[in-house]
Parts: sequence; structure tokens; C-alpha cells
Amino acid sequence: MPAPAVLVLEDGTRYPGRAYGAEGTTLGEVVFSTGMSGYQETLTDPSYAGQIVLQTAPHIGNTGMNDEDTESRRIWVAGYIVRDPSRVVSNWRANASLDEILVRDGIVGISGIDTRAVTRRIRSDGSMRGGIFSGADAALDADEQLRLVQQAPEMSGQNLSAQVSVDVATVTAAVGERIGNLAVLDLGVKQATIDNLAARGFEVHVLPQTASIEEIRAIDPVAVFYSNGPGDPAASGDHVELLRSVLDDGLPFFGICFGNQLLGRALGLGTYKLPFGHRGINQPVLDKSTGKVEITAHNHGFAVEAPLEGSFDSPNGYGKVEVSHVGLNDNVVEGLRALDIPAFSVQYHPEAAAGPHDANYLFDRFRDLVIAHIEKKDTK
Repeated sequence: MPAPAVLVLEDGTRYPGRAYGAEGTTLGEVVFSTGMSGYQETLTDPSYAGQIVLQTAPHIGNTGMNDEDTESRRIWVAGYIVRDPSRVVSNWRANASLDEILVRDGIVGISGIDTRAVTRRIRSDGSMRGGIFSGADAALDADEQLRLVQQAPEMSGQNLSAQVSVDVATVTAAVGERIGNLAVLDLGVKQATIDNLAARGFEVHVLPQTASIEEIRAIDPVAVFYSNGPGDPAASGDHVELLRSVLDDGLPFFGICFGNQLLGRALGLGTYKLPFGHRGINQPVLDKSTGKVEITAHNHGFAVEAPLEGSFDSPNGYGKVEVSHVGLNDNVVEGLRALDIPAFSVQYHPEAAAGPHDANYLFDRFRDLVIAHIEKKDTK
């Protein structure tokens, strides 16, 4: 029988359960993910740094863990909440159980609680700080547990890019006909993103989040890409200023997730924290340019403030801008397109590991934008 555990929310709500993964104490923002599959990709997505992730799907772990589906070098979630962990692993690709990998990476989790009740509370009251206390720590005084939770930092105001970014640049060779060097600022990039960019002919240079404009220029890039990542975009002023230098240089730009928020701020727009965010692989989004509805993969707790209809002037002087994609659940801005400079972004994950792949065309749209920009320069 696993050791006792308890989930404590900052409003004092308590959910007793059983230890899952490593034992001890972990603190973070409690959020829920609605994906019914792809838990390995979720756990290894750096965007979840600082967050205790609850899976709304009740049965987790049945396909185990393998070496091929990880999206980064480790598990990044601060903690993990599941209802019914699988007792066996049933997949020929698995080489370890989920529980074993959680223990290996020191991820404190809890199982056996009513995850639907926790989800409903977060949906009603918004994402909140929480703590998982398991093993010996489950016996800590309830008031002490709540004090620890309430003293934990809130997600607003946190800059977490340094925790997840690479320390030194890495290069992935282009596949097929080479377009040129692509500078990717690693704010929490996923391996599937790198693979998709390389497959479009880019030699992908993944740069640390500390990279300067001089370091970007040094690789003679044909374009710049900002990845997904954790934290509050309002706390990433240096990355916004770097992006403004990129735009001032006239380089084509594509940003996803956190990169969308940073493009918004570089253009002069505001960002704000969503009540409970979008996390999962079943979020409907309208592509306004085609009228098509895509089912997309999301992981974001912040969003850009911008008018949904028509074009508007960039407050920072980058010409006309329009909202290109809109979330159909709550009318949140899900994409931006600059009309006078070669820059666009989306708030979701077009690489979509482990699916769906409705938005994969955005990598083609980026490739086409870069090729057209190169041809225009050559003509001049």
C-alpha cells in the first residue's frame, strides 16, 4: 500500500490520497490538463515548470514511459496529480513505468483523489497555489502545510526561462534542401518543435535564453523563432527587448505559446493571467484567414490583450497588426500577424506532440514566409 499523501490548496481545501512517485513535499501552481493521452509529452514539456499538473483523464500510466517520446531532457512539472494510476504497463515500447520515472526525477505526486472535484474548484475559483505532502510529510500539522502553501510564490511575476533553457547552443542539421540558419531562443523548447523546423529546411540553432542580439546576428540567421516556456511574460522584459531588436533588423519571426505573448508585448500590447488557463490537446481555435476550426494543443496561463476584429496599429511602431486566431471556448487571442513586417505567432503548439496535428501547417507557413523574404532581398 502506498504511503499517505494530501493535496492542500491555498484556500485551505484538503484532498487526502496516496503517494505516487517520489515522497516528500512539493509546492506550485495547481493546474489541470484535459488531454486523454500523451502524459509523457506533458510531463517533459518545460512549459509546466513550477506547476503541479492534474490529469483530468482518470486512468494514467497504462502505456508506461519510453525513450522516444520525451520532449526534453527531464520531467519539469513541480508535482503530479492522478486519480487511478495503472497497476501494470501495457505497451511494447515502454522501458519503465511512470511511477519509476517520477521517482527517478524526484517528482512528488498524489493518486486516489477525486480529480474531478479539484478541477471543478479550479474552474470556479481559478488556478491557485497548492502543495502535495506525502510519506512522512503527510503527517505535518495541517496549519503548517497550509502556511507553506500560502508562502509559495505566485506564478504572476515569475521569470522561469533560466530554469529550463539550455546553457550552451546546440545545432540540428536541416533535412532536405537547406534554407539557412534559424535562431531559436530556448525559453522551454520541445524536441518536436526542433524536429519540425529542421524538417522544413532550417539548420536549427537552439540558443540559451540569455542570448544577445549580437549572438543572434553572429550565426547569420534567415529568421528567428521564440519557443514555448513557463512563467509570466510581463517578467521577461529582456526577451521582449531582444525581440524588438530582431524586428528592427527586419528578420522574419515566428513565436509559439510564450513566444506569442512576447511578440504581443514587443508590438506594444499587454498580457494578462487567465483564470485557469488552457491546457490539453482538445482546444478549438478559429484560423481567421481560412475560416477553418482546428483542434489544437495548449499549455498557457497568460494571454495577449488585443481587439479580435479588424487591424490595429502597433503601439510600438511596427505597423498594422491583426489577431489571426481566436480560441472558441472563451474568445482568447490565439494568434497575431503583423501586416507590415514579416512576423506572426500563435498561442498554442503546432508541433502538438502527442497530437492533434491540425496546426502543423504553421511550420509550412513560416517556411514560406522566410523563403519569400529571402527572394525579396535577392531581388533588391
